[in-house]
Amino acid sequence: MIRRVLSKIRAVLNHFPMAETNEMPPKPSDQLQSSSKRPCDSPEATAVGKKRKKQTFVEGRADRKRKVAMLLVYSGSGYIGMQINPGFRTIESELIAALHKTGVIPEEHAQTIQKMKFQRAARTDKGVSAAGQIVSLNMLVNVENFVEKINNYLPEDIRVIGVKRATSGFDSKRACSGRTYKYMLPTFALCPIEQITSEVYRVKPETIDLVNELLSQYKGTHNFHNFTSGKKPEEQSARRYIMDINCSQSFEQHGLELVTIKIQGQSFMIHQIRKMIGLMIAIVRGLAVKESIDRAWKPEKYDVPRAPGLGLMLESVHYEYYNKKYGNDGMHQTLEWHEYSDVINKFKEDHIYPTIINTEKEKKSMMEWLATLPLHHFDVLDTRCHPIRQTPLGQALVMVDSEKKAQTSVGASGTEIPTRQCDTSVDDDDVDDKPSNDDQGTSETGRMNINNSLEPKSM
Repeated sequence: MIRRVLSKIRAVLNHFPMAETNEMPPKPSDQLQSSSKRPCDSPEATAVGKKRKKQTFVEGRADRKRKVAMLLVYSGSGYIGMQINPGFRTIESELIAALHKTGVIPEEHAQTIQKMKFQRAARTDKGVSAAGQIVSLNMLVNVENFVEKINNYLPEDIRVIGVKRATSGFDSKRACSGRTYKYMLPTFALCPIEQITSEVYRVKPETIDLVNELLSQYKGTHNFHNFTSGKKPEEQSARRYIMDINCSQSFEQHGLELVTIKIQGQSFMIHQIRKMIGLMIAIVRGLAVKESIDRAWKPEKYDVPRAPGLGLMLESVHYEYYNKKYGNDGMHQTLEWHEYSDVINKFKEDHIYPTIINTEKEKKSMMEWLATLPLHHFDVLDTRCHPIRQTPLGQALVMVDSEKKAQTSVGASGTEIPTRQCDTSVDDDDVDDKPSNDDQGTSETGRMNINNSLEPKSM
C-alpha cells in the first residue's frame, strides 16, 4: 500500500521541472518521464519567448543610461553659437563628438541628439561665452573617469567641469528658474559723443551712476518685442521678467578699462541683452534720450541698436524649484556647483577674459560698432523708408547720392531723369533685427554702399 502511494507521488513530481537544489541528480527513468513537460518550460524556449535585454555598446556590458546634468564652460570666440548647425563649428557639435568618442553615447545618438533627450539651458549666440552652461542628456556613467576622457577629446576653450545625476524627467531648459549673464564693456563706449572716443578714456563715477539709473528701467516685466527679432507686440512670449541688473565699478586689465554689467532674468530672447545694452550706450553717449527705453515698450516698431556679442557671457543657470523638490530626496544632488568655483574662475581668467580683451584690441569690434550708432535715429520706424534714410547722417548721404545720380542720369537732350528720394522696396522689418553673420554683432544698418542706393551690404 505504501509503495503504491510513493509511486504515485513520484509520478506527479516528475511532471514539474526540478529547481536548483543540493539534491541528487534524477534517475534516467525520471528524465524520460520529465519529457512530458511543455516546450515553453525548457530554458532554451524560455529565452526565445521572452524579450532579451538589450546589450549596451560599452565593453559588452548591460547598463542603463542615466539622466545627468552636465556643467559646461567655453569661450565663444571662433564658434557661431551653442546650438548645432550643420556645416558650421558650434559648441554642441564639439561636445557631441567628444561624448561619442568617449563611449558614453552611441553613434545613433550622436547623429540624432533627440534620442538621448539632449537639451541646453541657454542657446548662446555667436561669439558668446559661458562660465555656467548646463546641458541635460541620457548617457552611460559606467565609464571610468569619463569627465577627464571627454575633455581629452574637446578643444582647450571648451571644458566639462562636472556631472550630476538628475531625475529621469529633468530638462535643463524647462526646469531652469533663472539665468545670469555678464557683459564686459570697455568704458570708452560710455564716452560722450562730443569727445574723442579712444582707449585712453576713463569713466567718471557719475557716469556709472547714470548707467545704473538707466539699467534699473529694465527691471520687472516688460514687453521686449523691440529688443529681439520675429516677435510681435501682442505675443505673450515677448513679455520677459528681469529680476536684477546693475553695472560694476570700473577696473583695468591689460591696459583696457572695463565695467561688468550683470543681469539676471527668468529667460531671454535672441539678441535681447545685446539690444538692452546697445540702447543704454546710445543714451549715455548722448545719441538718444532717456525716454527711449519707455518708448521701446510700446507696440510701434522702434529703432534699437544691437551691441557686439563679444563681451557677453552666460555666468550661471539657476534651478531653485528643482533643488527644493529633489535636492534632498536622498537620491539626487542639488544642481549647485560651488565646489567648482576655483576651476571655473581659472577657466575665465585663462580663456574667456583674455579672449574678450585681446579680440577687442585686435579687431576693435566695440569701436567699429560705436561708429555705426549715428546711423540710428532711436525713434519709431517709418516702414516706408529704409532705417538708414531716417537718420540725419543717412539723409545727408541720400542727398549726396541723389546728386551723383542726377549728374549721370542726364539724357542726350539735357533732360534730367527723376530719381527716388526714398526706396520703398526695402523690407518693412528693421534690418538690425535680422540675424547677421558678422563676428562682432555690428548692426547691418551700419554697413552701407553709397554707390548702390545706400542699401546695406550682405555680410
